[in-house]
Amino acid sequence: MNEIRRKLYLIVFGTDTPAGKRFDVFLLWTILISVFIVMLESVPEIGASYSREFFIIEWFLTIVFTIEYLTRIWISKKPIKYILSFWGLIDFLSIVPTYLSLFIVGYHYLLIVRIFRLLRVFRVLKLARFSSEAQVLIEALKASLHKISIFLLAVVSIVTFMGTIMYVIEGGKEGFTSIPQSIYWAVVTVTTVGYGDMVPHTVLGKFISSIAMIMGYAIIAVPTGIVTVAMAKVSSQIKECLQCHKMVEDNSTYCKHCGTKFT
Repeated sequence: MNEIRRKLYLIVFGTDTPAGKRFDVFLLWTILISVFIVMLESVPEIGASYSREFFIIEWFLTIVFTIEYLTRIWISKKPIKYILSFWGLIDFLSIVPTYLSLFIVGYHYLLIVRIFRLLRVFRVLKLARFSSEAQVLIEALKASLHKISIFLLAVVSIVTFMGTIMYVIEGGKEGFTSIPQSIYWAVVTVTTVGYGDMVPHTVLGKFISSIAMIMGYAIIAVPTGIVTVAMAKVSSQIKECLQCHKMVEDNSTYCKHCGTKFT
């Protein structure tokens, strides 16, 4: 039994064997098909015409993902750690909506069932597991998380201040009926979205709006620069193993995943 678990572990969690590569390719196509089915099912005409077919396909895919999830738990060296990990939670969220539909029945609960079933799009997050570039991006986001958090806190302070000022200047009129409503306007303006549902009519209000629009360009550029620098730093510190295609430290002599010696 231990030998079977060891072989399955190499196939499911590893990519340095032909069987492991075939498993990853199969899983990738299964994920893509399942997400595509969810999108097709949301189209009223298609969903109504092929509801039975979608039902059968969805349960087949759910069973496949359930077997994968249970297999990962069984072969994991630390099952609890996998279950509570990010990928473990994503794997769980990708199968639970279909099973919830078995317990939530009745016409009045139809909308709730559909909302739960929309959670199946979490399967698309499983794609990042197979991409080394995605791993670099994740590491860069982790490295820049503190800086981005401070930046977002500063942005929240700015839009709160500007929204409050606009509420006072516009005198609670022209859509600026409360401070939260005015903060919504500030967010829309600073992000350069500009819905146009709230427009200042005073001269001072228009002046502040102009400042907010100009600030928006700088605000959008800052997080891009932070993540770009972090990605460049992470990329310079790691390299890809040509044997198993996993990312390892640049100064490594051997690959920690497959043991290949670097020349």
